[in-house]
Amino acid sequence: MPPTLASLVQHSALKLTVRAGADRLDTPVRWAHASELADPVPYMDGGELLLVTATNLDAENAESMRRYVRRLAGAGVAGVGFAVGVNYEDIPAALLDAAEEAGLPLLEVPRRTPFLAISKAVSAAIAADQYRAVTAGFEAQRELTKAALAGDGPADLLARLAAHIDGWAALYDTSGAVLAAAPDWAARRAARLTPDVERLRDRPAPASVVVGDSEDRVELQSLGTGRRARGALAVGTGAALGTAERYAVHSAVALLTLTTARSRSLQGAEQRLGAAVLRMLLAGQPDHARAVAGDLYGGLLDAPFRLLIAEAAAPAGFDLLTETMEAAAARSGEALLMVPEGERVVVLAADGGTAVAACASYAEAQDDRAPREGGAEDSDVVVGLSAPCGPIAVSAAYKQAEQALSVARRRGRALVEHEELAAGSVLPLLADDAVRAFADGMLRALYEHDAKGRGDLVASLRAWLSRHGQWDAAAADLGVHRHTLRYRMRRVEEILGRSLDDPDVRMELWLALKATEAAAPAEA
Repeated sequence: MPPTLASLVQHSALKLTVRAGADRLDTPVRWAHASELADPVPYMDGGELLLVTATNLDAENAESMRRYVRRLAGAGVAGVGFAVGVNYEDIPAALLDAAEEAGLPLLEVPRRTPFLAISKAVSAAIAADQYRAVTAGFEAQRELTKAALAGDGPADLLARLAAHIDGWAALYDTSGAVLAAAPDWAARRAARLTPDVERLRDRPAPASVVVGDSEDRVELQSLGTGRRARGALAVGTGAALGTAERYAVHSAVALLTLTTARSRSLQGAEQRLGAAVLRMLLAGQPDHARAVAGDLYGGLLDAPFRLLIAEAAAPAGFDLLTETMEAAAARSGEALLMVPEGERVVVLAADGGTAVAACASYAEAQDDRAPREGGAEDSDVVVGLSAPCGPIAVSAAYKQAEQALSVARRRGRALVEHEELAAGSVLPLLADDAVRAFADGMLRALYEHDAKGRGDLVASLRAWLSRHGQWDAAAADLGVHRHTLRYRMRRVEEILGRSLDDPDVRMELWLALKATEAAAPAEA
């Protein structure tokens, strides 16, 4: 604790006497300062014990003393020490009354006590308090370091930190979810701060912010040294942190940041191992992949899993998506194989697991977000997700994810699952610009022919294809003789230079007609 007016009054060598403001002696004293200025306030920071002899004061003028004392109290001066036996044998009544009226502590300093002795006493008390704080801080650092090196996770470190600050502490992952809290009751309090942690995450590390309500004062500190935070630490106390508590919090932040960095290094090694496992799976070598995967990824290969491929407009998108999936997998204890591949990332995740669900939720939130002017944001991702598969079918799953990714990109969606393509219709795919261009090129000559009034070849072709080449049925739909329809189909072959006996030609023409129909409402 810093020195207070009470501790100075109790100092036996100083012989100070309380003459006013006895109920405010618990006020901390930041310094002792002697000044004979009529208005010393411009040179005060607040918290000082002002020592005076009243050389330049009209100390017997009641109004003058009221103004003087009010100025001092308004500036946050801790108290006034008045030396008797110098200019006045006793403290003037006007000053006493003004101090009582303003509630400003007034101490009588005997002639035999020099101001220098008071300044030395205050300085020594402040130094002793700082030494105690530093010692307590180093002790906290030793305890927290032992807890971090024990390798039992962050719970013990948080428990010791909470004890040192006489409050609570919580650790968050990059998604803002609470990983651990101490004491146990603090987990619910910490969970309410997730929005604040998310905002802190978007600021370059290191960063901090103070939040709070009627319950407590909470300080959030980001973890990490890169352009993005790797987590956050929250500490809740009843008041602002003191020097010793500040040392403890800074030590915890440093240790948790080092732990996070070490975890990232281990993740890098795991990522290289995962890349080898993925290459073997894609090469059709599941047995070799299992042998290399060992305990790290072996469990993932023992059950159905999904393969997803993600692309992002910028690295920030990958960071948010992968961190979200990693955090979800860590909370549930799932294995997650994640391999960067050029400008995208390939992931193997348990089918029906929390990592896949987290990816879907992330993509859904991105789709729900209102688009901004200028196109995609740096955090935007596009994901293609395969059907559930096993180790022997990874190559096929990779192709499925690529196909789904391509469709997601064309449709402007954040995520598309392969099941949507397998179970749905192919017709929505015809809205693609490249397909429309193909259709226009293939049918242009027929449309130009019809535009000159030389027949209705496009409608005749559509009717004939829809009736699978049945002349009578198609002619009836058109209301023409079957010989007329045969003539028109020969003209189609002549104009296109393609044979309608070729099934590939019939398929391409049908898709071209469908693509044209899909474009018609938009053009209208």
